[in-house]
Amino acid sequence: MFENLSISSIVAASEARKIRSKNLYETMDTKPPLPPFTLESAKDKVQAAENAWNTRDPDRVALAYTEDSQWRNRSEFLSGREEIRAFLKRKWSKELDYRLRKELWSFSENRISVKFEYEWHDDSGHWYRSYGNEQWEFADNGLMQRREASINDLPIEESDRKFRWELS
Repeated sequence: MFENLSISSIVAASEARKIRSKNLYETMDTKPPLPPFTLESAKDKVQAAENAWNTRDPDRVALAYTEDSQWRNRSEFLSGREEIRAFLKRKWSKELDYRLRKELWSFSENRISVKFEYEWHDDSGHWYRSYGNEQWEFADNGLMQRREASINDLPIEESDRKFRWELS
């Protein structure tokens, strides 16, 4: 079957597959579960967000947002995936040993509200637990197009930490 194929034609076919694969990845801009949400799919969406944020990988996390996503995080307003990525890099360079828990609060067709808490310390070793609420709005492809977060920080002692799992 392969006797009539030259090495160069095999290499060319392999390169074409890589290009098609790369282009497919770039256009596969969906993030299931997709709206409209059910109780189960809303919980899955919240868990996926928690898992992604706990990686502390700005590049991975930013892919969950539309290219033109609008954010309010505390008193900072962001527009677009690149600003989100830069914000997350700054955040996790300051909020060290970050560990997060999210919980579904409510949902509707393309919106989810969560409450969350996370623990972190600064570069001086002072620990904090941050509490907050987020409102999320999703595009039809499951990417978040709007996020509004209100967050309060509570100084805690290291001995008062609740989240002690190993960081990945």
